Amino acid sequence: MDDMKRSRSRALLRRAKRVIPGGVNSPVRAYDAVGGSPPFIVRGRGARIHDADGNEFIDYVGSWGPLILGHAHPAVRRAVASALRRGTSFGAPTEGEIELAERIVSALPSVEKLRLVNSGTEAVMSAIRLARAVTGRRRVLKFEGCYHGHSDGLLVGAGSGLATLGIPGSPGVPEEMTRLTLQVPYNDLEATRRALRRWGRDTACVIVEPVAGNMGLVEPQPGFLEGLRALCDESGALLIFDEVITGFRVGWDGAQGYYGVRPDLTCLGKVVGGGLPLAAYGGRRVLMNEIAPEGEVYQAGTLSGNPLAVAAGLATLGELERPGVYEKLAALSSRLVTGLGERAEAAGVDFHAWALGGVFGFAFHPGPVRNFGDARRAHLGRFRRFFDSMLQQGVYLAPSAFESGFVSLAHRRKDLDETLDAAETAFYRAARLR
Repeated sequence: MDDMKRSRSRALLRRAKRVIPGGVNSPVRAYDAVGGSPPFIVRGRGARIHDADGNEFIDYVGSWGPLILGHAHPAVRRAVASALRRGTSFGAPTEGEIELAERIVSALPSVEKLRLVNSGTEAVMSAIRLARAVTGRRRVLKFEGCYHGHSDGLLVGAGSGLATLGIPGSPGVPEEMTRLTLQVPYNDLEATRRALRRWGRDTACVIVEPVAGNMGLVEPQPGFLEGLRALCDESGALLIFDEVITGFRVGWDGAQGYYGVRPDLTCLGKVVGGGLPLAAYGGRRVLMNEIAPEGEVYQAGTLSGNPLAVAAGLATLGELERPGVYEKLAALSSRLVTGLGERAEAAGVDFHAWALGGVFGFAFHPGPVRNFGDARRAHLGRFRRFFDSMLQQGVYLAPSAFESGFVSLAHRRKDLDETLDAAETAFYRAARLR
């Protein structure tokens, strides 16, 4: 960032550090993994954002996934403004909550009932509590590099910010909690089978990102998700899909629709809130009927189903029902990753990129990334140099080699052309590192 105006953002970071740990409210935002200091954003419109120093960026973070329509979409702004005139929060039922739940249930065949919550972390921990209650079992099986939020038992072998910062877990998490978490490599069906043979009678659930989005973007190998479904049926464990990233992002019916595998429970977030804090977990009626007040599994939230977030979610899903939306997203993402691959090859850099729907990932790695082990073998020095060059040229990527990128419906051909022009320079700079 040496050539970019950044004095105002630097001053804001110094000020923030006096009252906020690291100066940020989520660790990856601190730019520790890429060096320099983060731009402080003041506004966004469409596919572009502007920082406090007046710099403009083409945005491929999109608030880490929710902004599938782009920044400040007119339909979302109108919906939130209309809801705001009626009040900000009631702590009581509203009709909008029903409408949003009905829209989600109609999209996902595996979900017959759901509960709205405030974050993906909350959705996942609630789904796991439900799985433990209905099975009478304690253990959870997860996959290395899959991030399911920051609840205690899941900060084991997680990707995302933990991998970015090089933290294997977290102090403050009791060893007793981590002993209840089993982990095996993503895409390794045989390791999963062995784990369930040993611990299956005490395993409440297998939780997985059907498309891993927190070690870059990693595709499930053919038969992997189907195999998990069969192993769960055999062992009596519930299968939970964490579709916080992929839900309504890779298709109207999520990754479960794309791959044709139905989980027992699904966790959603990001897109369903349209950029405001909202998430959900849901599944078969017989399971969800165990949630209080119908059942005895307790889960509550003062701001759950917040009317502003519900309005943003409904407006976003309404736009996503338009014909051709997901075909457009897929075409944009495909063009982007194809162009990145071509420019990396011309620069002589080992590089792999892949996209599904409106999400993409890449790694400075010679071949496909199949699991967290592959992701960790990527050339992080080249990523840092590439990231810095792209940022200086006005392209805003996630400041981590372990995060996915997001294309929105607001991105245009001009944005992609500018991005690929910048990438040509950035790859040649990255190639200087051996």
